[in-house]
Amino acid sequence: MRIRPLAIWSSASLAVLALAPAARGQTELPEIVIEGRRTPPAATPDGLSEGQLRVIDRAFVPVTVVGEGEIQRNGGRTLGDQLFALPGITGSGFAPNAASRPIIRGLDNARVRVQENGVGAQDVSDLSEDHAVPIDPLAAERIEVIRGPAALRFGSQAIGGVVNVTNERIPTRLGPDGVVSGMARGSASSGDRGLDGAAQMRGSSGNWAWSADVFGRNAGDYAIPGGRQANSFANSFGGSFGASYFFDQGYIGAAISQFRSLYGIPGGDAAAHGVRIDMIQTRLQSKGEIRFDGSVVDNVRFWLGGSLYRHDEQHLHGGLFENAARFRNQEVEARVETAFRPLTTAIGTWSSVFGVQLGGQNLGTSGEAGGLIAPAATRNAAAFLFNELALSQATRLQGSVRIEQVRVGGTGSTFPGDFDGGSGAPVEFAATRSFTPFSASLGILQNLPLGFVGSVTGSYVQRAPRAQELFSRGPHEASGTFEIGNPNLAKESAQTIEAGLRRAQGPFRLDATAYYTRFSGFIYKRLTGLTCDDDFASCGTGGGTELRQLVFAQQDATFYGAELRGQYDIGEFAGGTFGVEGQYDFVRARFADGSNVPRIPPHRLGGGLYWRDANWFARVTLLHAFGQNETAPEETRTPGYNLLNAELSYRMAMRPGSGAKDVTFGLVGTNLLDANIRNAVSFKKDEVLMPGRSVRFFTTVRF
Repeated sequence: MRIRPLAIWSSASLAVLALAPAARGQTELPEIVIEGRRTPPAATPDGLSEGQLRVIDRAFVPVTVVGEGEIQRNGGRTLGDQLFALPGITGSGFAPNAASRPIIRGLDNARVRVQENGVGAQDVSDLSEDHAVPIDPLAAERIEVIRGPAALRFGSQAIGGVVNVTNERIPTRLGPDGVVSGMARGSASSGDRGLDGAAQMRGSSGNWAWSADVFGRNAGDYAIPGGRQANSFANSFGGSFGASYFFDQGYIGAAISQFRSLYGIPGGDAAAHGVRIDMIQTRLQSKGEIRFDGSVVDNVRFWLGGSLYRHDEQHLHGGLFENAARFRNQEVEARVETAFRPLTTAIGTWSSVFGVQLGGQNLGTSGEAGGLIAPAATRNAAAFLFNELALSQATRLQGSVRIEQVRVGGTGSTFPGDFDGGSGAPVEFAATRSFTPFSASLGILQNLPLGFVGSVTGSYVQRAPRAQELFSRGPHEASGTFEIGNPNLAKESAQTIEAGLRRAQGPFRLDATAYYTRFSGFIYKRLTGLTCDDDFASCGTGGGTELRQLVFAQQDATFYGAELRGQYDIGEFAGGTFGVEGQYDFVRARFADGSNVPRIPPHRLGGGLYWRDANWFARVTLLHAFGQNETAPEETRTPGYNLLNAELSYRMAMRPGSGAKDVTFGLVGTNLLDANIRNAVSFKKDEVLMPGRSVRFFTTVRF
């Protein structure tokens, strides 16, 4: 079955426009926190002091928010890099300068949804760790990470969590007529001799608002203690243009964007053969909102997105680069949500949001990767319902359900039980699998004394296997693996209980969560200990030596852990506020047979000091990661490390009439101890070190 992105796009757009009556001014609804009405969360993270911990205390689940100022100071080249040190989050670190996907609570790839403005990244980064996410932090104004049952809004593939990047590529606010605003920023770093820059412009004319941006990066091989990590260079650039039309009761907008990247794969044979990935994605996205004056429906919102993605995996041959494999992905997604007006009942105010979601993906590979996964098609449709009951100002209940229909078609293979190429050839056959995942959650949110808010949530979530988990069957040079899927995989289900305690206001701010999850049929990548070359016949006794054999397996597992982050403003010092901060996180994951789940992050404990006033911000932090000795078979232990970072920035308001609103500049030092850092969750931790000492200068001008 062929995907028809434009047909879906046009039909959904016309359906929404058909509902549009005359209008009033538009207010953007929160992207992540599900609220029954079009009001902002009780504790908004916007407008806080520089460096202040952002806590959303009125959410039923933990939401980590990284604001624009923190994104700017971090300077992470990938989303995994940006979020690496936050409690409960790390990055895959396969190619730290380019391909580092966020990992949440030890869950990665198909269990973590990455999206931009509510629509999935539509890439192949969840297929393998060497594939980059085509969303650059230079284009981000805010990054939200949500864990727990609210992720049901976006699909069961978000069973581990959602990483949502937001920006104004599709304008959601109509500014003063004729006024143009903008921003330009750039930075230079010593560790990778890198340069980056970005510019944005926005304006309004009548009922129209428009937005344009462009960005670029150029980074060489990054420094590690005693030298440089070979073949770790990364170059990328991109941009977008979008516009929205506003009417009395809402708006509708669209944007087109493109992302290009060329980056090296460090470590082992990949570095020796100069393996690199040349990627391009073109993306079209639309969203809008219609509000109603009736007594039943409050508003309808929609999101549409489609993209064409391609990357080539190349290596040196005879002094020239040649394509070893090509990955293609064509994908479309549509989601419509209807919020009903709150209803006053005898026991409290009841709010409800109902939504439907449709999606389709065509994944194709060629070259060597044609043996990794034959063309595969995935179709899904879902309906979900969120209900909230406010028993009082201090107590709220929330319940949600989601049901999906997922169909995955491709080419399955039956391999010998010992996965040894000398035991016989695999048998291939056309296969179509259908799944009906069901998910539900129930939670309570309670105001507590001294400004604290507590929450307890229980959830049951099912996930359908992805095409790569079912149908992989061949070599993948960039990752150095020979991957074997299992076409007989069943649905994966997770039962979770989670408790949280948060405090958003005042000198002491806290965000703490503890959770326990039991997985039935947990799907994971298991290294068999065998090695292969480019075909199955070479595996095991067939004499292969280049690629590690990896099979997708399934068994029950238990995950539990905790995440804590807090700040305390001690008091005034030298005209500013001086304070301390601390954090701790861990996750423990074991299979039902007592063995360890592979590639789980270690315990981490950290803290620091900060000082800020109206213009200056200074911070020093130390994060200690303990050694990871609880390893799976064929997995090595990982030593601990100390990560010392420091930053100093200054923001200066400009005089009216100067053309600029304000200027910010600063210095950031990372890994100042120049420690040997190996990422316990990375497939290449024994070959690839994380970046060593680096100093970065950055500046931003707003006008």
